Amino acid sequence: MNYNEKKVTIDLGNGLAPIELSTGKLAKQADGSVVLKQGDTMLLATVVSAKEPKEGVDFLPLSVDYQEKYAAAGRIPGGFLRREARLSDYEILISRLVDRALRPLFPETYHADTQVMISLISADKDIMPDALAGLAASAAIAVSDIPFNGPISEVRVAKVNGGLVINPRLSELENATLEYIVAGSAEDIVMVEGESKEISEAEMVEAIAFAHEAIKKQVAAQIELANLVGATVKRDGNHEPSNADLRDAIFAATYDKVYAVAKSGSSKHERSDKFAEIGDAFFVTLGEEIDEETAFLAKKYYHDVQYEAVRNLILDEGIRLDGRDARTVRPIWSEVDYLPAAHGSAVFTRGETQSLTSVTLGAKDDEQMIDGAFIHGYNKFILHYNFPAFSTGEVRPNRGPGRREVGHGNLAMRSLKQVLPAENENPYTIRVVSDILESNGSSSMATVCAGTLALMDAGVKLKAPVSGIAMGLITDGKTGKYAILSDILGDEDHLGDMDFKVTGTENGIVACQMDLKINGLKWEVLTQALDQAKEARLHILNEMKKTLETPREDYKPHAPRIVSFTIDKEFIGAIIGPGGKIIQEMQRETGSTISIEEVDGKGIVQVFADNKAAIDAAVSRIKAIVAKPEVGEVYEGKVKSIMPFGAFVEIMPGKDGLLHISEIEWRRLETMDGVLKEGDVVKVKLLDIDKQGKLKLSRKALLPRPPKEEKPKSETETKDKPQG
Repeated sequence: MNYNEKKVTIDLGNGLAPIELSTGKLAKQADGSVVLKQGDTMLLATVVSAKEPKEGVDFLPLSVDYQEKYAAAGRIPGGFLRREARLSDYEILISRLVDRALRPLFPETYHADTQVMISLISADKDIMPDALAGLAASAAIAVSDIPFNGPISEVRVAKVNGGLVINPRLSELENATLEYIVAGSAEDIVMVEGESKEISEAEMVEAIAFAHEAIKKQVAAQIELANLVGATVKRDGNHEPSNADLRDAIFAATYDKVYAVAKSGSSKHERSDKFAEIGDAFFVTLGEEIDEETAFLAKKYYHDVQYEAVRNLILDEGIRLDGRDARTVRPIWSEVDYLPAAHGSAVFTRGETQSLTSVTLGAKDDEQMIDGAFIHGYNKFILHYNFPAFSTGEVRPNRGPGRREVGHGNLAMRSLKQVLPAENENPYTIRVVSDILESNGSSSMATVCAGTLALMDAGVKLKAPVSGIAMGLITDGKTGKYAILSDILGDEDHLGDMDFKVTGTENGIVACQMDLKINGLKWEVLTQALDQAKEARLHILNEMKKTLETPREDYKPHAPRIVSFTIDKEFIGAIIGPGGKIIQEMQRETGSTISIEEVDGKGIVQVFADNKAAIDAAVSRIKAIVAKPEVGEVYEGKVKSIMPFGAFVEIMPGKDGLLHISEIEWRRLETMDGVLKEGDVVKVKLLDIDKQGKLKLSRKALLPRPPKEEKPKSETETKDKPQG
């Protein structure tokens, strides 16, 4: 073959096969392509970037797509088309993990359309591809001529049996007390996301630092691969025109005015209107005949004015856009049982951010089916997050959830999942829906708080309530000054250097999501941010407890009920019946929903209905099927068939016994004609069960025995009898 393949290997010392990165064999027309292999897991990552940017674009149009090929796991996709279609939520979440790690490392002046694609082309059932996707993507960029301030890499860090492990096997995660995906360069951490079981802030910092050491090894391997390929010369990364005179003029004319508005403590929309007025007034001075480039630069430089003014106000005077200091959390109010027909509901409002959240309790049939190439199965806790345009006062068509909604909902789901009752204590499938009605600040954290209250309102026995807070960071690289902000506004998120969301109970952290936009975050700053976040989320938790402190003792009167019990495996077929006939008949006649599955050699039955009578009727019929006949017991049975020698009587569903002709009455019957007919209901006693399991029944055993008839005396007896 005419290809020049280059390879490097990485051994993380975690007991797994080494990671192999290779290039030069596949997808050679892409700007960069790499195949990552570990065990039987293989990822193909490619990157292509346009040679020139689009006109009028002052940002990086980057798209990152991760997709799993079903053939990688030897599976055929479900659905009508039987082919890979739109990305699943799982694939979107992995795409977001890679995107958030890569995006900050591209030069700010690089504006060419760039597409990164990662495909799972072979799957090892125990090696998780999500922790390898970032490494593969970065390696593809490293062997290209695309400008990039990397490389970066991502790893999963978990604490299993008390010890930290990098990229553990899927089977090991069941016992993990923390699990985080951490991304970074050789010098800095750029992204963290994951969940944990109420860990301390110190444990979290320790885990991130441990992950960073593994990231450094992977970064070094990418540099080695780039050098082998000779990808050391990069294309021009500056796509921004400049006009220093225009920039100076805009700053001179607008900076003080913008600073004053930022300091006024006005509301979001009022502040936005005032900023727009200042900008419009300056743009008028440029005249109507300005060219497109000047107009483009004027808008960009005015944005820079707002960026500098807001940041300097915080760093120099400790004043934020709404007048708060760095640590203050905005006013909070909440209410539960707001939706009378829902199984649980809550409204949570923090400043100008509001979530209306509902809880629905469902049966096993309501579980979410997960049909992916790598992960497939069922999920009984579902959280959906909706972000309509009106929540920010905008007009935008509703086209269903995008990547942002999927990612924000996943963070809230991770948080609440940690405090749900154990599987054997919660028979319900639970769906939580958060509708964001207002947004200026973290709506995902509002979802966590509203979700906690709604679940407790529904009577779900949470282990502990959870609250969440979004933290921000403003830094000055020249002076070294920085400010950590609690409960950030939307503008502070946009203009800041860090977005750091932390959720937890009183006992510790259950989930976090961190994105950094700068290099050089010191560990002491991260520790301080975590400590300040703890202070804020405990404050929020105390405010939530004023509304509802513990889960309600019982479910709502209109909430459905579930009865769950165990049966012997041998009865599963009897309950289902041929072609599902018996279970369908029971559901139709009782108005209940019945599910049954085999778990660990036992049958687990769940009966679901919205009233007690329906549940009682269904349970009674199921228990009749699984009941075992007992010798000596009396049963009311139905005659199923007539034979010359007796009748077969069904004393339990699916359990017939022989009522022999000699056991019907005390008198001798010569024939069955006219004695019994099919459908008759008779009481019988179970006399015996033979070695073949056949039942021997008796009706006459329940009837009084007739008295014996006296024989007439003979003449001899009369003659011989002594006379008195």
